[in-house]
Amino acid sequence: MDPELRHLRYFVAVAEELHFGRAAARLRMAQPPLSQQIRQLEAMIGTPLFARTSRSVTLTPAGEAYLVRCRRVLAAVADDVHEAGRIGRGEQGRFDVGFVSSAIQLGLAGPIRRFREHHPAVHLRLHEAFTAQIVDRLLTGEIDVGVVRDADDHDDLVGTTFATETFVAVLPADHPRAKDPSIDAALLRDDLFVFFPRVAGERAYQRNLRPCLEAGYTPRVVQVASSWNTLAHLVAAGLGVTIAPASISAVVPPPVAVLPLTGTGATTEMRILRRRDDDRITSTSFGAVGQCPDLDGTSSLDGTAGADPPVPG
Repeated sequence: MDPELRHLRYFVAVAEELHFGRAAARLRMAQPPLSQQIRQLEAMIGTPLFARTSRSVTLTPAGEAYLVRCRRVLAAVADDVHEAGRIGRGEQGRFDVGFVSSAIQLGLAGPIRRFREHHPAVHLRLHEAFTAQIVDRLLTGEIDVGVVRDADDHDDLVGTTFATETFVAVLPADHPRAKDPSIDAALLRDDLFVFFPRVAGERAYQRNLRPCLEAGYTPRVVQVASSWNTLAHLVAAGLGVTIAPASISAVVPPPVAVLPLTGTGATTEMRILRRRDDDRITSTSFGAVGQCPDLDGTSSLDGTAGADPPVPG
């Protein structure tokens, strides 16, 4: 037989008390079973750990050496149990966040910073991807939280709103309507469009098309790109126009015009998603620190009035 943790605890109690009666009371057990367990431990080791007389109990040299090692083992086990509990509760370990590219420009740095302040023992890892990819990785457990734009509903996911925006038209500086104060999407019917790919997320794709669809047409998309920043530069290069979240105005280069859209009530929503059955403090608190009021272009996600308007998604 090999010694078990209970043998080590019994031995340490007797070694510290140097009295079987007091050790038994400390362990809340009867003295005879304790004496039997210590004799069993000594038999397994093959040498006495205590020198016993009718008046005293003292440690043998082997017992003194073994006491140091037992304390070390019991402390390590306690630390491991504590660490496992912290990891299970999400207070320690690794935490993976998936995000669409525009979320970081919308102010995701604020929730990330607050999360790190609240959970300094957690290793935070960020993964940039499309909304559809983030949702898939959430469902398979590859990531813990996802910051997505206009994600499809899923019974296994819950979330909080991170930001809500209206749409704008983005035109090259030499476009005939570039100097207009606003524009209806119907006036862009004959223009070529640059857009993000449908695989990024069907709901997001359709939501972004809504101003055009409400005007009775589907735009002719001649070029796709994976971020609004890239699309803004494609517009600047004259490849086409696009419909984008209002916050794209923060990343467009100077030769590009951003016009409010009239004749539509379409909006786009950024959400922080987690698995419904994930109630760890890290997962629930990330959504909490990320909550913010709807964006109106006058405040950042940190709630700082007058800050530069956040960027698209």
